[in-house]
Amino acid sequence: MIDSDLGGHQRGFLIRGRVQGVGFRWWTRRKALELGLRGTVANCQNGMVEVHVTGDTDTLHAFAGELEGGPPMARVDEVEDIPSTRSLPRDFEIV
Repeated sequence: MIDSDLGGHQRGFLIRGRVQGVGFRWWTRRKALELGLRGTVANCQNGMVEVHVTGDTDTLHAFAGELEGGPPMARVDEVEDIPSTRSLPRDFEIV
């Protein structure tokens, strides 16, 4: 999906593994801000983390690679692309 405000694309990710209680949301926010992305990250009831983000294609690809590694205390088993058409904030928020 094209984000008309940034001239970029919007993507969603579901991250599976040991990703709750290990600082994953704060780490994700920091990585996104370092890359100049905006969006949201949230814990899911089922133990996964859900991310929605917008930016240019190359930066989103780099961000997806970062998600696959995760922070030191996490264990990422899978990063799944999901559709994302949400209205996103002007920065990057933990929700």
